[in-house]
Amino acid sequence: MRNSDKFLWGAATSAYQVEGGNKNDWSETVFDAGQATGHYYRFEEDFGLAKSLGHNAQRISIEWSRIEPEKGKFNQEELEHYYKVISAIREKGMEPMVTLWHFTNPIWFARLGGFTNKKAEKYFSRYVNFVVGNLKNSVKFWITINEPMIYAANAYYKGIWPTQEFSPIFSYFKAINNLIKCHRTAYKIIHRHNHSAQVGIAKNNIHFGDHGYPWRLLKKIAEYWWNSYFLNKISRQQDFIGLNYYFHKHIGEIFFGKKEPHPVSDIGWGIYPKGLYHILKDLKNYKKPIYITENGLADAKDQKREQFIKDHVYWMKKAMNHGVDVRGYFHWSLIDNFEWDKGFGPRFGLIEVDYRTMERKIRPSAYAYKNIIKDNS
Repeated sequence: MRNSDKFLWGAATSAYQVEGGNKNDWSETVFDAGQATGHYYRFEEDFGLAKSLGHNAQRISIEWSRIEPEKGKFNQEELEHYYKVISAIREKGMEPMVTLWHFTNPIWFARLGGFTNKKAEKYFSRYVNFVVGNLKNSVKFWITINEPMIYAANAYYKGIWPTQEFSPIFSYFKAINNLIKCHRTAYKIIHRHNHSAQVGIAKNNIHFGDHGYPWRLLKKIAEYWWNSYFLNKISRQQDFIGLNYYFHKHIGEIFFGKKEPHPVSDIGWGIYPKGLYHILKDLKNYKKPIYITENGLADAKDQKREQFIKDHVYWMKKAMNHGVDVRGYFHWSLIDNFEWDKGFGPRFGLIEVDYRTMERKIRPSAYAYKNIIKDNS
């Protein structure tokens, strides 16, 4: 594989979904992850398993509510915890990719309106400055924001995520534009602390299908708003693009409920690996390195995951052969976790977690992924 010596192979997690014991805007609602998978105390074990599976990189996130539990008051002990987490990744010969915000907010920030507050940029920047200022020499790859469009859609357009505010116009657009401002400022802060850092976002892009006229205009509108708008706004403030790929949707399905007969995951998400190729080809226009920062499926019986990974890696390599500069693939996820409003039911992990005992068990598909890594390294 081109650039195989630099290619990052790994898996991803986010703090709230795996750590346990987090107190934030999610835990204040019915979406309390409780002890989650206990990763906060078992990260050494989990990263050891990742290393045994041939991974050379690990994507994680830092929990803002742990770092700044009260407005303007930072917790040095929690910062030191994340330094240990990052060090554990490096000690196992893996490259850490660190996300600063992955859907969760400190309670104080949420009560002030979160990303609809006119001071959101100020509050977020203060947090970023503290974290990066202290961890700057241990992290090369920073992701400022995870899936801003998904967050805004679920939190404000649909109103199903905290703060569960149904405001599909005012708050929805306000949150998106404030997240744009937050990223731009965070980008500058990170580079001020570390000139050689690589900074991007993790962007969920959808492959929109159409069957020709009359769908094409609607498809272009959907692609522009969902896939391109945010990236266009930060085009000068990103060193790479992080791509989270899960969804292929026919335009008719979005507007008129017309569905296509694709295989689906345990939670009904369609499986369409070729869509990854098309999205990567579109992202080539930005002339930035691309890391696939999430790609996975809910598959409790582990019947589809092996083929899922093989097919997506095939189409990723196809795009690379056609000139797309892809430099990494992170499967979602390393271990089973709390899947937001869907709870603990969906099983995304390469590693199974028994939520009673917290025992870890490597799934067969994880070994298949190990062989893929070996064959492409």
